[in-house]
Amino acid sequence: FIMASVCNSIQFSLKRSNFSFSSTHKLVNRNLINLVPLRNLSIIANFKNFEPIKPKCSQLLKPRNSVDVFITKAVAADAEGHDIEITDGYVKPTKGFAEKFPALVTGFFFFTWYFLNVIFNILNKKVYNYFPYPYFVSVVHLLVGVTYCLISWTVGLPKRAPINKELLALLTPVAFCHALGHVMSNVSFATVAVSFTHTIKALEPFFSASASQFVLGHQIPVSLWLSLAPVVIGVSMASLTELSFNWTGFISAMISNIAFTYRSIYSKKAMTGMDSTNVYAYISIIALLFCLPPAIFIEGPQLLQYGFRDAIAKVGLYKFLSDLFWIGMFYHLYNQIATNTLERVAPLTHAVGNVLKRVFVIGFSIVVFGNKISTQTGIGTAIAIAGVAIYSLIKARMEEKKRKAAAHAHAQ
Repeated sequence: FIMASVCNSIQFSLKRSNFSFSSTHKLVNRNLINLVPLRNLSIIANFKNFEPIKPKCSQLLKPRNSVDVFITKAVAADAEGHDIEITDGYVKPTKGFAEKFPALVTGFFFFTWYFLNVIFNILNKKVYNYFPYPYFVSVVHLLVGVTYCLISWTVGLPKRAPINKELLALLTPVAFCHALGHVMSNVSFATVAVSFTHTIKALEPFFSASASQFVLGHQIPVSLWLSLAPVVIGVSMASLTELSFNWTGFISAMISNIAFTYRSIYSKKAMTGMDSTNVYAYISIIALLFCLPPAIFIEGPQLLQYGFRDAIAKVGLYKFLSDLFWIGMFYHLYNQIATNTLERVAPLTHAVGNVLKRVFVIGFSIVVFGNKISTQTGIGTAIAIAGVAIYSLIKARMEEKKRKAAAHAHAQ
C-alpha cells in the first residue's frame, strides 16, 4: 500500500511538474530545447524514514500537493540502445568505444592509412610492369575516385556543396597542380623503383620551405634550413648509386615535388567554408579534366595500336580491368583516410606519422619487388628520412606555438 501510494505520488508529481510523457518512447521537458528519445526509463527514489533527500534537481521535480519524493537519477536508453544518464536535469550520454579508447581508434586510422598506401604502391608498380602507360593510369586513378565521389553525392553521404564561378576560379589552380604532381609521380613510379621515387619525394619539404621564403615572403628560421641539409645530402647519396636510376624518373619526381608545393600554396589561398570532402571531390573532377588531354595525345595512339592488346594478352581481360579498378580505389581511399587521420591528431603527431609512412612504403617495396640497393643508397635514404623527421618535428612545434599564441591572444 505504501509503495503504491509512493508510485502514485511520483506519477502525480511528474504530471504537475515541467516533465510530461508525450509517448511511451519520449521524455519531454518543456524547459529543454533538445529532446532526448528514450526507449525505457527507470527511476531511483531515495527514502530515509519517509523523509526526503533533496539533491540539486529537487527544485525541478518537487511535487505539488503530494508526498515529498524526489528523483535524484534517471537511467534510460536512447532510440539506438545507447545508455543515457539524466542527473540534475542534464542528459549525459554514456561514452562510446571511440571516446573510451581514443588512442586505439587513432592507431587504427594510422594503420589503415599505412596499409592502404602500401597496397596502392605495390599494386600500382605491378601494373606498370605489364602496362607502362602512366598518363592513362593517372586518369584511371582519378576516374575511379570521381565515380566514388559522385555515387556518394547521389546517396547524400556527404551532401554535395554548391559551387560558383568564384570558387571554381580558386580551385582550378589547385586542381592543375594536383594533376601535374600526380601524373609526374606516376611517370617516376613507372620508370624507376618505388623506393627511389619516394626517396626523391622526401625533398618536398625543401621545395615547400623555398616557396614559403621566396614566393610567399615568409621568413624561414635558420633551424628549419639546417634540418633540410641532411635531406638534400641523403637524396644526393641515394641518387648517385641507385641501380634503377634514370633521368626521366628523377626529373619527374622533382617536378612532382614542385607541383605539390604550389598546390599547397594555392590551397591556402582557396580556403573556403566548404568541407574538405567536397573540396577534394571538386579538385579530383577538375584534375581529371586536366589529365585527359595528355593521356589521349601522348599515349592514345600506342594504347589503341598495341597497349591494351599486349596487357590483356599477358594477364587476361578480367585481371587487367580489376587491377585498374583497385589501384584507383586504393588511391582514393588512402588519400581520404589520410585526411581523416589529420583531423584526429595534432600537427606534430601527423608529421611523425607521415615520415613513418614513407619508411613503411620504401621498406615494403624493397621486400616485395626484391629491389637491390647499394650500401650507399641505403645510408643516403636513411639520412634523408631522418632529415625529414627532424624538419617535420621542428615545423610542427612552430605551428603549435603559433596556434597557442593565437588562442591566448584571442582569449585576452
